[in-house]
Amino acid sequence: MTIRLASIGDSFTEGVGDETPEGEPIGWADRVALGLASAMPDDDVYYVNMAIRGRLQDAIVHEQLDVVLALDPLPTRVTFNGGGNDMMRPGYSDERMTAMIRRVFDECAVRGVQVVILSGADPFDRLPGGKRLRRLGDRLTVLVDELSQREGVTFVDNFRDVQMRDSAYWSVDRLHLNTVGHRRVASRVLTALGVPTELPVATAHDAAPSGLRGELAYWHAYVLPWIGRRLTGRSSGDGRSPKYPQWTRVSAEGIGVLHE
Repeated sequence: MTIRLASIGDSFTEGVGDETPEGEPIGWADRVALGLASAMPDDDVYYVNMAIRGRLQDAIVHEQLDVVLALDPLPTRVTFNGGGNDMMRPGYSDERMTAMIRRVFDECAVRGVQVVILSGADPFDRLPGGKRLRRLGDRLTVLVDELSQREGVTFVDNFRDVQMRDSAYWSVDRLHLNTVGHRRVASRVLTALGVPTELPVATAHDAAPSGLRGELAYWHAYVLPWIGRRLTGRSSGDGRSPKYPQWTRVSAEGIGVLHE
């Protein structure tokens, strides 16, 4: 059997926070592809990841989705997450989210492509404006849960995983999961895909440094640059390209080790 997994989304799906020593993002989606290849050694697993950090839902749904559905061969399954960047901007709308999520489901259904839609984990305990953002995250999670009650769609809910609110699952920027956080998401997705995988549990050793010095460094390194990008209309993903834009074969040893 041939498995073709395509992933669309923003920094969560690109893998920001879970990097190699050289600084290249890995992330839960890569780990799912590797997990499938390891669990199904007799199958051919191919992988595309179109996710780019900073992308809004509109770009994910009207650009990335169209690209992966134009691939030849088509994906057998698409993973989809988005909306987190929209929540941090004015004008967020449940109605717009509903319309765009339905577009993903409908376009994939027409082509016989299965969808795995994920909610992101909840980082809002330690973010400026976190209470408001959590309310929006709660609403989006309920909305996705309701829309996912249809054939061909699997919902993997990370937002309601209260344990993942702990700082030990988050990178130094407090917005992106660290390696153990991405591994926890990957394990949940693999289990949903029929590959039972134990959920990793973070320890205090995994947490980023805290204290006054750490707080000042955090604002200087992450919050102020984020504000600057918003004021100038820039994105952290400007100039970046998808890391796996074409079908790439996956083995238990790695992605791209074998060629199609």
